[in-house]
Amino acid sequence: MKNLANLMKQAQEMQGKMAEMQASLEGHEETGSAGAGMVEVTLNGRSELRRVKIDPSLANPDDLEMIEDLLVAAHKDAKAKVEAFSAEKMQELTGGLQLPGGMKLPF
Repeated sequence: MKNLANLMKQAQEMQGKMAEMQASLEGHEETGSAGAGMVEVTLNGRSELRRVKIDPSLANPDDLEMIEDLLVAAHKDAKAKVEAFSAEKMQELTGGLQLPGGMKLPF
């Protein structure tokens, strides 16, 4: 029974740390870019879009399709950075604990 109590205590501590990590992720931002920096997209640590910056030289209606493609590429770049940052923070939190395949935190 003592082991179960210790396990429950550890689970509660982990839950508290997860809540802290999620709060810090919300405040963290990563910026992805495309087109040599002509388009930038900024996401917070929870992959929520925060800003889009488009170089004024792209403001030509004939280039609309290119701008759309650059926005998608910049978003993908920012999302990859956010995921890498989140994975690094999760690794720190779990102390290198290997999760079963397909299981991702935070849930």
